[in-house]
Amino acid sequence: MEEEAGDIWTWTCLDSDSKLIISWLVGERDMGAAEAFMCDVAYRVKAKPGQITTDGLKFYQEAVLTAFGSQVNFAQLVKQYSGGDEHTNQSDRKYSPSQFVSAKKKVVFGRPDRSLISTSHVERQNLTMRMHMRRFARLTNGFSKKVENHCYAVALHFVYYNFVKQHKSLRVTPAMAAGLSKRFLSIEDIVNLSDGIRPRLDNQAI
Repeated sequence: MEEEAGDIWTWTCLDSDSKLIISWLVGERDMGAAEAFMCDVAYRVKAKPGQITTDGLKFYQEAVLTAFGSQVNFAQLVKQYSGGDEHTNQSDRKYSPSQFVSAKKKVVFGRPDRSLISTSHVERQNLTMRMHMRRFARLTNGFSKKVENHCYAVALHFVYYNFVKQHKSLRVTPAMAAGLSKRFLSIEDIVNLSDGIRPRLDNQAI
């Protein structure tokens, strides 16, 4: 339906040590979504995070302030991209990535360690997310057409990513690295978490 058409944004928060996805949100790219996302991040983190780094999206500053207060160590990595050559065909430019030009580290609150101001880990995770789900592949029959189904797919992906998939560098799952799980979960374990299905984990600690 026409009133349901439009853009949707996937917000993700990753712990750079354990590679755990702490929170995610599918929503608009606006102030309301930014605040809802950061407040959910704050709710899920027991202790005040040592440092937060985001990209240069303007909504993050107020959202982080609302969720964590001004005492948090918060920085942004602002990247600049070229708009493409003026002679580039408009249709080619639409589907071609912009060229990276520069990156600037910007301290917003607190005293963040400048050597740790980076978005590389979450950007790599975003690539993993796109590679695992064809719903993010434009111009294919796998691209999401309903927001509800898209959210289901994203939710399944992150349960799999956090609790089932072995991280190559860590050799364990992100959940195990974060101390949230003692073993690798299986696809069967995920199915057993579904509504109406009785969990069967053989009395083993998750």
